[in-house]
Amino acid sequence: MTPRKRVEAVLKGERIDKIPFTIYESKIPQCTVERQLRNEGLCIVNRLYPVFKVISPNVSYESHAYTEKNLDYIRYIIKTPIGELTYLVKPAGFTSWTLEKIFKGPEDYKKLYAMIEDQTYIADYDGFLKARNELGEDIILRAGIGSSPLHQIMIGWMGIETFAIEWVERRDEIEKLVDIQVKKLRQVYEIVAKSPALIANFGGNETGNVMGRERYEKYVLPHHNEAAEVMHRYGKFLGCHLDGNNKIWADLVAKSGLDYIEAFTPSPDSDMSIEEAFNIWTNKVLWINFPSSVHLASIKEIETTAQHIINVSSGHRLIMGITEDIPQDRWQENLLAISSVINR
Repeated sequence: MTPRKRVEAVLKGERIDKIPFTIYESKIPQCTVERQLRNEGLCIVNRLYPVFKVISPNVSYESHAYTEKNLDYIRYIIKTPIGELTYLVKPAGFTSWTLEKIFKGPEDYKKLYAMIEDQTYIADYDGFLKARNELGEDIILRAGIGSSPLHQIMIGWMGIETFAIEWVERRDEIEKLVDIQVKKLRQVYEIVAKSPALIANFGGNETGNVMGRERYEKYVLPHHNEAAEVMHRYGKFLGCHLDGNNKIWADLVAKSGLDYIEAFTPSPDSDMSIEEAFNIWTNKVLWINFPSSVHLASIKEIETTAQHIINVSSGHRLIMGITEDIPQDRWQENLLAISSVINR
């Protein structure tokens, strides 16, 4: 089986020759060891080719890069018909840090409403198809729907402290923001489901002691279920990036329409063991993140952990994944060790 076909087979519930091993495109540089790993079956998860584009005819977007005290920054300016929104970002390699959020105060609600309402989503499959044909069988392309609406508000636009204040004082405004986003996301579900992509992620990075079980059940789960229903009509699979502590809502996730739990990181890095996860998510694919803390351990312990995860997966569906950074001086030997266990 090719690396991509192996991943697809697990998602479809078909027979495989060995456990699939995957890694994000940003986590592995091109080199001799990378080529060896791909020859051994490593599949690269490429998230760089969206299947839709966003058109905003009445809102303009600008970015201004500058350097201050030898540090790089980018100032983003969004000009809506009723005023400007701005935020400040500091690039940091493959990611970035948001130093100033887009939401500054209650006066920004109407601007955010205007920004979202102006967005129209259009299918754009050509780039995805071209990349899939050119990149070959040891890469799987993954589409994305976006963040769950409340997560986008809480983490993306406000920050936790500001959100807590707004949740108490102006919850009706937040709920209106959620409703507007949901209306727009419903345009996205069918576009993604009809696309060439077999898999798509929707939301994630939720934290139990921040989002809370009640908000998760009311503001996150229903949208996963709605999107999953559309995806399933077209034979596609939906997942969520749940890489934190999940015990607080594990039973809710078990009943959800999600097909795979992506980036689930078993203990010692979370509050659920791999055994607990398989026992409660019996009908889901566990597309895990190999526990990040173990990358600091000895090669023997890395091999033992990989073997334990594989042993426990008997009778279940597992994809061994890497979704977080590995120390630069360890990634080659660590990944070779995991690959060796899988192939053995």
